[in-house]
Amino acid sequence: MKIVIAPQGFKGSLTGLEVARSIEKGVLTVLPDATTDLVAVADGGDGTLQSLVDSTDGKVISSTVTDPLGREIEAEWGSLGDGETAVIEMARSSGLALLALDELDPLTATTYGTGQLVKVALDRGHTRFIIGIGGSATNDGGAGMMEALGARILDVSGDPLPRGGAALADVETIDMSGFDQRFRDAHIEVACDVNNPLCGPDGASAVFGPQKGATPEMVEQLDAALARYAAVIERDLATDIRTYPGAGAAGGLGAGLMAFAQAELKAGVDIVLDAVDLDSHLKGADLVITGEGQIDHSTIFNKSPVGVAGRAAKQGIPVIAIAGGLGNGYREVHDKGIAAMFTLVPGPMSLDDAIADSESLLAGSAEEIMRALMVGSKLRT
Repeated sequence: MKIVIAPQGFKGSLTGLEVARSIEKGVLTVLPDATTDLVAVADGGDGTLQSLVDSTDGKVISSTVTDPLGREIEAEWGSLGDGETAVIEMARSSGLALLALDELDPLTATTYGTGQLVKVALDRGHTRFIIGIGGSATNDGGAGMMEALGARILDVSGDPLPRGGAALADVETIDMSGFDQRFRDAHIEVACDVNNPLCGPDGASAVFGPQKGATPEMVEQLDAALARYAAVIERDLATDIRTYPGAGAAGGLGAGLMAFAQAELKAGVDIVLDAVDLDSHLKGADLVITGEGQIDHSTIFNKSPVGVAGRAAKQGIPVIAIAGGLGNGYREVHDKGIAAMFTLVPGPMSLDDAIADSESLLAGSAEEIMRALMVGSKLRT
C-alpha cells in the first residue's frame, strides 16, 4: 500500500515535514510494510517558505534588510533545491507582525526590504521567484520594492519620492532606466489569495488599510494616492492595474509586481502544489493523509487540505485529514473531497499542552485511523 502524507504545518507547533513524519510514525505502527511518501504543503501564507524548502531539499538563508519603517532586521528567504528558484515571503521583511501596535503607519510603511531580499536572490543567481504577499504592513503599491530594484519614482521636480503610500499622491514620473533587468527577465509567480482591485471601496486601502492602522481619513488619502500611482503607471509603463483582480493584495504590491515585472498572480496553494510536484507523488497512491492546525469553514477557500484533496480526486485517491481542531463549518470540506476528518486531541487539554505534545498526538491519531481502516477492509472481505 502506498500512502501519501501531505499536511500543512501546524502554526506555532510543527513544520509541515515534522507533521508528516509524526503521521508516518503512526501509519507504520499499523502497516510496517506500507510505502509512505512525505510531502510538506502550504497555501502561500505562513509556512510556505519552510514547506517548499523542506520538500525540495533547499535551504533557508538570512539576509540583512530594512523593515517597514526602515530599520535593519534579519529576514529569511528560501533557495529551493533546484538552485534556480527563490522563495520570498514579503511578511518576513515588510510584514504587519514586525511592528508593534503603536508603530503601525500605512502612510510611511514601505516594501523596500522585500525588494532588498529579491536583489540578494538575484545576486546569488536565482532566475525564478515564488513570492508570497500576505501579511503586509504596507500600502505603497510595491513602490518601495521597485525602488530597491532600481526604479526611480519621481515627483514633478524630478526628485525621488519619500517612501510610503502617502507620498504616491505626488508621483509624476516613473523612470525604469536603472531597473534590474534580471528581475524583469525572471519567471515570477505571486502567491495571492485575494481578488481585490487596487482602488475603490473594495481596494487595498479601504479593505486592508484599517488593519494596518489607517483611520477613515487615511484610507481616503491612501486610496487617492494609489489612484494617482495607477494613472502614472498606465502612462509610463503601459499597464492598467486599477481593476485587475488581486492588484490590491498586500497594499497594492500585487499591482506593482504586475506592472513593473509582468509577474503572474496565482492561488497560493496551486503554486506550492506545483512546486513540490504533488501530482507525481500521488501516482499509484492508495490513500492520502493531509491536515492543518484547524479545519473549519475557511478551509474550503482553497486552503492546503482542500487543494490536496482536489489533486487527489483527479486520480481517484481517497483523502483523510487530521487537524488540531475542527471549527464551525468543518463538515463543508466533505464536499471538497475530504472523506473523513480526525482531531489529534484525544480529550480535554490546554492548547499549550497540545502544542507541546503534537508529535505523539499526531502519531496516535494516525495509528487509530489506520486501525479503523484495517477493520473496514476486513469487513468488506
